[in-house]
Amino acid sequence: MITAEALRAVEEFDCGADGLAAKSRDLTLDLLRCSAAPFSRSQFAPGHVTCTALVLHPRDSSVLLMHHHRLKRWLLPGGHVEASDASLPEAAAREAVEETCVRIDPDGAAFLAGIDVHGIPAKKREPFHLHHDLIWCFRAAAEEIETTDEAPSVLWADGADWDRLNVAASIRNAILRAKRT
Repeated sequence: MITAEALRAVEEFDCGADGLAAKSRDLTLDLLRCSAAPFSRSQFAPGHVTCTALVLHPRDSSVLLMHHHRLKRWLLPGGHVEASDASLPEAAAREAVEETCVRIDPDGAAFLAGIDVHGIPAKKREPFHLHHDLIWCFRAAAEEIETTDEAPSVLWADGADWDRLNVAASIRNAILRAKRT
């Protein structure tokens, strides 16, 4: 059932002129159509689907970013889909709460704001693999956020911060798409 939800969301996603998202959309559709276990975190070839939360500030134009403990980069919070997740947006929201303690506005409707396939470096028992990341947009209920073991630094950032934080083009494109919606 969650695979059908993912297929529907990815098929309906409008990439516009975003070539990065279009390529990621095609790769993710292939994964969802051809893999028996597209959400399994132990499927390394061709990778697996993950979910990320693009959380908009409750009042201004900034978005929530976290400095990832292992990748050493500023990213949106997110991670793997768990068996207990009732939906893909729920997986993204759960990850955001776990990693940054943000409160998601329960009255806001989540929507798919981006798709990004990217490589994850090898570690311990995991080889290099791809995350087929679905980027779900939410609005925060409050501006309070906290650091965690996974996110040793968290902040609200706006467009003026992106270059300094070296925010990836796929994240920038998803933010811009979300703000147009």
